[in-house]
Amino acid sequence: IQLCGPDSATKQWIAAVACETVGRSLLIIAADALPVELEQVNLFQCLCEREAMLSDTAFLIDCDHETPGPRGENNAHLNLVIDRLVERLQCPVLVMSGDRRPQRQRPLITIDVHPPNPDEQHQIWIDMLGESAPYQSKVTELDKDVEQLVANFNLSPLAIQTIIQTVTSRQNKPGKVDCAVPDSLFQRLWQACLVHARPRLNDLAQPIQSTVGWDDLVLPDKEKAVLKTIHAHVKQRSTVYEEWGFARKSRRGLGISALFAGASGTGKTLAAEVLANGLNLDLYRIDLSAVVSKYIGETEKNLRRIFDVAETGGAVLLFDEADALFGKRSDVNDSRDRYANMEVAYLLQRIESYRGLAILTTNLQKSIDQAFLRRIRFIVQFPFPDAAQREEIWRRVFPPDTPTKKLSYTKLARLNVSGGNIRNIALNAAFLAAEAGEAVQMVHLLQAAESEYIKLGRPLTDTEVKGWITASRRVT
Repeated sequence: IQLCGPDSATKQWIAAVACETVGRSLLIIAADALPVELEQVNLFQCLCEREAMLSDTAFLIDCDHETPGPRGENNAHLNLVIDRLVERLQCPVLVMSGDRRPQRQRPLITIDVHPPNPDEQHQIWIDMLGESAPYQSKVTELDKDVEQLVANFNLSPLAIQTIIQTVTSRQNKPGKVDCAVPDSLFQRLWQACLVHARPRLNDLAQPIQSTVGWDDLVLPDKEKAVLKTIHAHVKQRSTVYEEWGFARKSRRGLGISALFAGASGTGKTLAAEVLANGLNLDLYRIDLSAVVSKYIGETEKNLRRIFDVAETGGAVLLFDEADALFGKRSDVNDSRDRYANMEVAYLLQRIESYRGLAILTTNLQKSIDQAFLRRIRFIVQFPFPDAAQREEIWRRVFPPDTPTKKLSYTKLARLNVSGGNIRNIALNAAFLAAEAGEAVQMVHLLQAAESEYIKLGRPLTDTEVKGWITASRRVT
């Protein structure tokens, strides 16, 4: 039997279930581990047949993870070894690979395996939870929770089975909190899904850990309302797409994408953190300026790797510095121009089909082609904060445990800087105060503001700091 398709986990799960159904154990053999010499191949064949007779074993040859050899010589020889074993083994043998293998003399049943769609995943969750003793009586109550899991995580049957077994094993350990209560169980399943689906992006993405909430975000009401709408789109995706049938009309354009535009420090990354925390999802920052490569084809390869790994869900992708890729569409004067346009088209295509939330940020929205902007679902402007907004940011910037003394937020708001600069000044002032063994005061904030303005290459004017401190308290 030949199992074909891109989803290795589902193919392996199907093979395991099929063998269990007929009372056979399954032994998985990595194609790379197969012997290469003819004498060794013959001996390996005999060992497999003996094992099959003694323990009712079937064999699954895994060709999905074979390592390409130089100029394909190793792969060609390996394929000959696999074909020989498939032809001669006198026992049940399955082969899983991405592409179909050519038919040989021995009859070969080929099954194309596709990842389970949302409806199938929902049923798999319900069936497997129903088979798990602690949750059998709770399955009907978990239907809505399962919908949320399916909407946010694109998991194989094997992954779902592993997650349920993990949660069940923890439930059975002495001293653990009872998770048979639906809400508690849902949280445990959600956390287990997050861990299992967590993308391994290594050098291409940076995980952002944060605990900020909506109260930490200072924006005009209009922009904040758009962010709330984005949150609702992600949270209610299962209801609208699946339950209400929008996905059945067309699977195109179901990805949720947003462009955050504004000057540096105006809260774009903070807003992404707020959304991720509100949705209980991981946030990954991808610096597009680092992903874009001067070598033809490398940029698309990097983007494909990011999305392929993140497709299991549970992640909000934050593409920083979108200007690096989304510039004005260039005229095709050479092959590099043609590939640059293809890279942009590929990114947009993957964003539109991505099951999670994809956010792009830019400091220069005017530099982005309007044709690209039309394919983004939401555009949120992050304006430079006015005096009232700056005062609100100052009031929220210090954690509750930070000791402060006689701070004038109205005077601090006269500093004509962004929210990011305000946080830098507050943090620097906190260190100065801690070093002096004092609570944070205006004198520390003045010194920190002077340092920040030097970084900005701007003079700190008397108008901005008038009345902050008395001359005798100035720190030098």
